[in-house]
Amino acid sequence: MVESARRRWLLLAVVSAGLLLITLDNSILYAALPTLVEELGASSAQSLWIINAYPVVMAGLLLGSGTLGDRVGHRRMFLTGLVVFGAASLAAALSPTPEALIAARAFLAVGAAAMMPATLALIRVAFADGRERNVAIAVWGSLAVVGSALGPIVSGLLLQTFWWGSVFLVNVPVVVVALVATLVLSPGGGADPGKHWDLVSSLLALMALVGLVFAIKETAKATPSPVAAGAALVAAAGGWAFARRQRRLPDPLLDFAIFRNPAFLAGVLAAGFSMFAVAGLQLVTTQRFQLVEGFTPLRAGVLVAAVALGALPTAVAGGATLHRIGLLPIVAGGLALSTVGTVLVLLHFDTSMPLLVTGLLIAGAGLGAAMSVASSAIMGNVPVRRAGMASSVEEVSYEFGSLIAVALLGSLLSAVYSATVRLPPGTPEEARDSLDAALALTGEGAEGNALVTAASEAFDGAYGAVVLVVAGVLAVGTVATGVLLRRHGPGSALSGPTSH
Repeated sequence: MVESARRRWLLLAVVSAGLLLITLDNSILYAALPTLVEELGASSAQSLWIINAYPVVMAGLLLGSGTLGDRVGHRRMFLTGLVVFGAASLAAALSPTPEALIAARAFLAVGAAAMMPATLALIRVAFADGRERNVAIAVWGSLAVVGSALGPIVSGLLLQTFWWGSVFLVNVPVVVVALVATLVLSPGGGADPGKHWDLVSSLLALMALVGLVFAIKETAKATPSPVAAGAALVAAAGGWAFARRQRRLPDPLLDFAIFRNPAFLAGVLAAGFSMFAVAGLQLVTTQRFQLVEGFTPLRAGVLVAAVALGALPTAVAGGATLHRIGLLPIVAGGLALSTVGTVLVLLHFDTSMPLLVTGLLIAGAGLGAAMSVASSAIMGNVPVRRAGMASSVEEVSYEFGSLIAVALLGSLLSAVYSATVRLPPGTPEEARDSLDAALALTGEGAEGNALVTAASEAFDGAYGAVVLVVAGVLAVGTVATGVLLRRHGPGSALSGPTSH
């Protein structure tokens, strides 16, 4: 019995390491991008795709990969994903051109999409006891925040000593250890070869999700392009065809009936709202303190790591006390607490570093609790045979929260800056494009100082607008999950009726 328990918790460590690699690669290029762009001679469009190829491809593949795991076995999916992820990391580290790096990042996403639903599904299968499973899922959930926050720190540390390829090469030894450990620790079986997996549905889901991502990114630009309308049509056509096909299949890729469970739906929404906040705060805060305050990439990464530091204890505590406290106080209460922390960041980002860090810690504490328990709400409200499907839905929610944050908030930051910056007379109009452009045009003397001051003030105004939007989204998430979980207060059951 003791040996079995030890194997379960060791398996949790292994799958958590896999999740950590996946989430690290979402944010690890924020600090490394300027260096690798310079080394490879990448254009601005290529640099955009070096970052976005990974989350876009992963979001498109996640739903199909989770259901495929239900068919072939989640252990096999995790192992396959590890192999692909390791090979793609090596290819990315040795990429000689921007195009090769973009292709390697897309290949990385294939491995990540295979692994990510399998990590949560393996926990669901290995931990039969409900209370143990809540703690295990809480640890798993906290790593989504931790990995995202640690990405800039890891890349900053590596770039101080090694070349840019080291941010990918660091994945390889972790993959090797995880492969061996999974072969030893993970239970076999779990596959259902008789279960039908529909390739057409998977392709339609990929079409709809990738089209939606393109539409969001193009619409969020200061001058929307015709591509936005075309992408929206592709997304709508793919989504309509996907939903229509699911209703006719005896074994659908996505059973929409699982969303009828309020606790499941609240968990999905909480995951999306939380990752929107994490990605948004990290994106704009690292930029603001590097460009306005002159922080190094490493120092800016350490600053936003306060979110992860605040998330760790509440994530574990939330999972351990869920059976007594219930979903409502932890999920809705966690989002409410993160709203308070974000407002504190908004009020003090340019006046007090201690209060700013306190706000980030409070925001992280709320998000850690909400995210870890959201995972329990999702996995606890579906039958075991739907574990892969449920985990895929959650991961799509995570990825879209991050993607929408980067697309919308990044564009909002640029739009507010461009609209509000008051350039000194004689300044080239290129300085209106971004703070980076303005800083590149500054010369010496009073005129240069005036441009820096004007551009920095405008950027701070844009930063405040973005943080205000993040706080507003978290407030909406608090109300929405509070309504859905109104019957899940202290002492209530985690699970409601599940779809069969």
